[in-house]
Amino acid sequence: MFLMRFGKKAAISLTIFALSYVPYIGRLVLPAASFYTFNSVVGLGPAAIVFGTGLFLPRRYLVVFLQSYFASRSLMRELLEPYFSRIRFTKQEKKRWFHEREGILFGFGVGFYIFQRIPLLGVLIYGIAEASTAYLITKITDPPPPPTESEGFAASQQTWKNKHEILNLKLADLDTSKITKPISQAANSTSRPEATSTGIPSDAPPPYSDIRSR
Repeated sequence: MFLMRFGKKAAISLTIFALSYVPYIGRLVLPAASFYTFNSVVGLGPAAIVFGTGLFLPRRYLVVFLQSYFASRSLMRELLEPYFSRIRFTKQEKKRWFHEREGILFGFGVGFYIFQRIPLLGVLIYGIAEASTAYLITKITDPPPPPTESEGFAASQQTWKNKHEILNLKLADLDTSKITKPISQAANSTSRPEATSTGIPSDAPPPYSDIRSR
C-alpha cells in the first residue's frame, strides 16, 4: 500500500514535470496543476491567484511549491496514522474525512513541514507536531467512544460538525470552545435549591448584625 501510493504520486509528478517542457503548452502545465491542486483546498479565488502568479514565476519555484504541498499532505497523513489505527475507517470514509477538513489540515501540515526542514531541529519539531496533532483532533472530531461502542462512529465523522464554530473563533478562545457549555450547565445546576444534597441551606446567611441582635 505504501509503495503503491507513493509510486503513483511519483509517476504523476514526473509526468507533470515532463509535460512542462513541451513547447507552447509547457508554460501552462505547472500553473494548471497548481490551480487544480489548490482549488479544492482553498477555493476558486486563491487558486486563481496561484495560477496567475505561476505564469510569471520560474519553473523551479513552482516545482518547490508543489513539492512542499504534497510533502505537507504526506506528513499530515503520517501524523494522523495513530488516530486512524484507533478508529477504523473504510477507504472512502477516510477520503471524505480528509476532504471535509482539507483546508485546516493543509495549513497545519505545511507549517510543520517548513519548520521540520530546519537542520538539527527537525526531530524536535516532529515531536511537537505529533503532540499538536493530538490537540488538533480534539477540535475537529468528536471524542471517540469505547471500542465496544465504536460501531457507526466513523460514519458519523464524515461531516465536520463544528466547522464554522472553530474557524470563526479567535486563537485566544480556542481552548474554551468546548468547555463553556458544561461550565454554564454546572453553574445552573448548582444554583437550584434542590441540588443541595449535603443538607447545607442554599440561601445566603443573614447579616452579622441580625445574628448579634438575637
